[in-house]
Amino acid sequence: MQELLSRGVDVSAFLKDGLAVKAHLSSYLSLPLEEVEARLARSTDDLAALHPGAFQPDDATGFYEDTVGTGHLLELAAWHLGSADYIADTLRLQQQFARGHVLDFGGGIGTHALSAAALPDVEHVWFVDLNPHNRAFVAERATALGLGDRVSVHRDLESCAGQRFDTVVCLDVLEHLPDPSAQLECFHAAMAPDAIALLNWYFFKGHHGEYPFHFDDPALVESFFRTLQGRFLEVFHPFLITTRAYRPL
Repeated sequence: MQELLSRGVDVSAFLKDGLAVKAHLSSYLSLPLEEVEARLARSTDDLAALHPGAFQPDDATGFYEDTVGTGHLLELAAWHLGSADYIADTLRLQQQFARGHVLDFGGGIGTHALSAAALPDVEHVWFVDLNPHNRAFVAERATALGLGDRVSVHRDLESCAGQRFDTVVCLDVLEHLPDPSAQLECFHAAMAPDAIALLNWYFFKGHHGEYPFHFDDPALVESFFRTLQGRFLEVFHPFLITTRAYRPL
């Protein structure tokens, strides 16, 4: 941990191997690296195959908590490795703003939580994710990287014991929620007055349904933007990425 803390977020370490994510998957899943590589290559198709019949919009929570299992770990890892330049810029943005108590909401495989935990201005990272495999995997990764005492894992915000956050990170999550406006309200209530939220979204199922797990109902999207504009003020940052920074009003 001391090496990570002395460097802060070393984005080059992420670009090298995703913070050793393949090795961590091999350990967590008890699979040889060759099998991890093979499963990463087909992970997106494997997860998409669950959609017909398994994903019910009125039970999205149950789908992500119970149905996807370890498949979501593999799909997310493949995406982070395949979109490394994009993820790296979100880490640089996080490095600019993250401090104090950090909430990583829907944090997946923990890339942002672990990177934030290594920042000297961060006291603690509260990693929240519905999927129990994601939580167990991130806890194991934090220990492996020497960050176990700086990261705690939680199923939901309610289990964070009323914690107020100085930084909120919620990336590539809001489009998966049946009521993203309500989630914005929850963030607003949990943020310190001078906190910063790093958010993005993609309310689009695709021209040919290639994003079947996204919500894109026009009324839902309009409600989301009305809530966003009523509760937050955007803070400029220089990175040319979809993630934006906000402070609460």
